[in-house]
Amino acid sequence: MSKIIALAGKGGVGKTTVAALIVRHLAETGQSPVLAVDADPNSNLGETLDIDVEKTVGDVREGFMKDPQGVPSGMDKIVYLEMLMNQVLIEREAFDLLVMGRQEGQGCYCMVNNILNRFTEELEKNYKYLMVDNEAGMEHLSRRTTGKVDMLLLVTDYALRGLRAVERIHAMLPELKLSVGKVGLIVNRAPKELGKAFLDECEKIGVPIICTIPDDGALLEFDMERRSLMELPGDSAAVLAVDGLMKKVIESIH
Repeated sequence: MSKIIALAGKGGVGKTTVAALIVRHLAETGQSPVLAVDADPNSNLGETLDIDVEKTVGDVREGFMKDPQGVPSGMDKIVYLEMLMNQVLIEREAFDLLVMGRQEGQGCYCMVNNILNRFTEELEKNYKYLMVDNEAGMEHLSRRTTGKVDMLLLVTDYALRGLRAVERIHAMLPELKLSVGKVGLIVNRAPKELGKAFLDECEKIGVPIICTIPDDGALLEFDMERRSLMELPGDSAAVLAVDGLMKKVIESIH
């Protein structure tokens, strides 16, 4: 059974960068097959991995809703949607990528969402790990019928606003139909020592800090040059931090 690692946090804290580095670690350490799921409509996970995303699950859903009678003659609707979903899945040697894309428009999406969720659940069985990059509200995870997450990583930068977003996300977990195994806090762009006010806030939230990632100039350089984070050198400060993080994560969920 696949292990599911999910990330959530306020926009702008570097969550997608962390997600890409997790994919990098899993691929580099032979943990394949890996499925990366970009479930944040505002995220650009594909860009950080140097992948051009032409179509998303949201595009499939919207296209079907606009023309539900457009199914080829003699083909079942479920088979047709699953065929479209297979076309959306982006396959690479070390990992695959599925981009959820736009949120739902107006109208009832129950039938098509049920089909898409079922397809995703069947797809998951083919992978050793799923890495899910979520929006702050975790809408995608909360809709999953399995509702299982082995490790939830809440990401903040070194700012109280980011931490307060983490606090809100953590507080709403009981309201979601999710079975969460472990929860850990990642502090991105962290200084060498975390200040007392920051640590006090962390203690109040009640989520242990599982990793601090220092500010790494290589990340900005790669972003400006539009280079894949898969190409970051192994001695990059961010890479080393995430490598250490993932050793803890893998050990804790197995």
